[in-house]
Amino acid sequence: MQTSFTEKQLQDPGIARANEILRSCVHCGFCTATCPTYQVLGDELDSPRGRIYLIKDMLENDRPADEKTVRHIDRCLSCLACMTTCPSGVHYMHLVDHARVHIEKTYRRPFMDRALRWVLARVIPNPRLFRLSLLGAKLARPFAGLLPDARLRAMLAMAPKRIPPVSRNDAPQVFPATGERRMRIALMTGCAQKALNTDINDATIRLLRRLGCEVVVAKGAGCCGALTHHMGREAEAHASAAANISAWMAEKNGAGLDAIVINTSGCGTTVKDYGHMFRTTALAADAAGVAALACDVTELLVRLGVEGQAPEALKVAYHAACSLQHGQKVTSAPKALLKAVGFEVVEPADPHLCCGSAGTYNLLQPEISAELKARKVKTLEARKPDLIAAGNIGCMMQIGSGTDLPIVHTVELIDWATGGPRPVALGR
Repeated sequence: MQTSFTEKQLQDPGIARANEILRSCVHCGFCTATCPTYQVLGDELDSPRGRIYLIKDMLENDRPADEKTVRHIDRCLSCLACMTTCPSGVHYMHLVDHARVHIEKTYRRPFMDRALRWVLARVIPNPRLFRLSLLGAKLARPFAGLLPDARLRAMLAMAPKRIPPVSRNDAPQVFPATGERRMRIALMTGCAQKALNTDINDATIRLLRRLGCEVVVAKGAGCCGALTHHMGREAEAHASAAANISAWMAEKNGAGLDAIVINTSGCGTTVKDYGHMFRTTALAADAAGVAALACDVTELLVRLGVEGQAPEALKVAYHAACSLQHGQKVTSAPKALLKAVGFEVVEPADPHLCCGSAGTYNLLQPEISAELKARKVKTLEARKPDLIAAGNIGCMMQIGSGTDLPIVHTVELIDWATGGPRPVALGR
């Protein structure tokens, strides 16, 4: 793709990176075949190629974002299926993230949009506030039909039936390895996950300790910044990321770290991109070091080796989170681990397509998200599994709200098969 940025524009690192990405696009349209929003809406501007044209026009002309551009960019899930499909290696993630920052700086949204996005950016990354909001949502749910905005109704529907108690394992501390120590790792406990499902971190800590890992929950580490990052709120996202970098580098430079383990794949994709996010700042070297240490929990489990036996013969439908399969390119490890401990693993049709969760997408774009959820649930249930496994809390909440099948994190099943307790979601 030809571009016509001026020399002055190209002095901006963000524009320079956008220029590289735009020039790598050859207009082939392969991305449209795997884009969930294009499949649902059938509009070229709701495909990666269409959005690339809109972004190019906006950035080249150095103009404020308009309503049309914002509407189509907002409809993007950032599922990154287009990056898996693209034969030219177009790094769409960096391009759309830069476009969202430009939109946030130059476009004034309607009041309700601004209010909802402000609330989400403040509440979800804060586990205490989020937990309180979930309790409030449960109380308000009977009155959801009175709300005029579908997004408000979606927020009430998001609240789980059971809000777990606060886990002691989330506080900064060190968990010694069981037996001989093989590794020292930092576990990212996240933000929303600490309010929605404390079983995941608990299972991860048990499992890693059993495999010889000293597990550190670092003081000062918290939200990865993904939620605000994908909303274009650059300063807030970078502040969250910088706090993590400082916390983990303190551990690395102290007692040392062999890995930073992440069990929420949406967070993992962002942490692995810290090097790019801070490439022009004083934190560049530390950010790159953190990104190099970051890995999904299943990547580490493959390195450690897992031996166990599923206590029950169960058919598991594995849902591949977009952030894991497209963002991190981790595709075989979760399935191989589940099979290795004795579970029968099946996959739905079109496993590359998004379930519609995508961070706050199911709250800000509820109609499109509901359509994608219905499609995903249908393909999962068609395999007639006993349960569903996934590696991302957002996907678990999204799919779980559309099916009666139990849904658990992959690591919970592996923990169970190697001596841990039966996952709560499976019932007694």
